[in-house]
Amino acid sequence: MTTESTHISVFIARTAADVYAYASDPANLPAWAAGLSTNITRDGDRWLADSPMGQVAVTFAPANDYGILDHDVTLSSGDTVYNPVRVIPDGDHSEVVFTIRRRDGVTADEFAEDAAAVNADLQRLKGLLEA
Repeated sequence: MTTESTHISVFIARTAADVYAYASDPANLPAWAAGLSTNITRDGDRWLADSPMGQVAVTFAPANDYGILDHDVTLSSGDTVYNPVRVIPDGDHSEVVFTIRRRDGVTADEFAEDAAAVNADLQRLKGLLEA
């Protein structure tokens, strides 16, 4: 059960279509999402990622025109974490919003660490796309 949520966002000086095209390609995750993946390979409909949490399975929302980058991360324990992510158009720029949900058993400090890791990932995404 979720007990708390926080939204982390970054504005990127690229169109939503550009951001979505890059961020929706799982092969690009190791370049910008260190909190999720240092290496990723396809396994049928899901992707297997080497992450700071060990190997995880990641299933992404189907390609869409709405900027939805939602994904489920299945941990080695078998628990699945749903991660809502949106790319929101803002003229010739965009905003990426990642919602972090605090799960049962996660301390306030662990939740803050998760938020900091997501923020760092989004900053890397911004840096890559604005370079």
